[in-house]
Amino acid sequence: MSEPDASGDEILAQLGIAVGTQRTGELLAACTKIARQIHADRIRVVGFVPGDDEVAVPPIIIQLGLALCDLTGATIAVVDANVRYPGLGALNRGRSADHDESVFSTRWLGGSLALLSAPRVERAGEVVPQLARVLRDGADLFAHVLVDLTGFELLGEHASAAACMDGVAVVARAHHTREQDLMDLAQLLPRDRFLGVLLAG
Repeated sequence: MSEPDASGDEILAQLGIAVGTQRTGELLAACTKIARQIHADRIRVVGFVPGDDEVAVPPIIIQLGLALCDLTGATIAVVDANVRYPGLGALNRGRSADHDESVFSTRWLGGSLALLSAPRVERAGEVVPQLARVLRDGADLFAHVLVDLTGFELLGEHASAAACMDGVAVVARAHHTREQDLMDLAQLLPRDRFLGVLLAG
């Protein structure tokens, strides 16, 4: 793992992701409520699938990760598992992977929130094995792991990735994502791990 990097919060702010004292209002309240539920139900690894192509999952799970850090005082991980088009790859651009067998690099945000993302585009076939390795290796390091499943192929990779999770939720845009699309997507996810829909915006 790399050392804590104080510039992580500055980069998040440049990307429009509220940190520190800027985290107020409805978003903070909603993330705190969800964090309490995840922690109370002891759901350690949660995957988040976008409800449509316009949904940005990373800002939501970073806020949720910060809320879990505040609630638990523990170390939390946010994994940008989209190695084809890393949504948060800019945060780790130019950095090397954590070790030779990993495609992920770690940056620390807000003290005890670890962001794992690919600093460069990787091969599609690497994504699920690499994610499984991160979850296995991080079992003792992180109290909760939040995983962005954007970019996974629905019929194959979502099911394989979901098998690595304790729960899976769909992130949708309020007043934009169509209900039928959400219902269709929910049918593709493991019923015993499906946690529901998180509405954003």
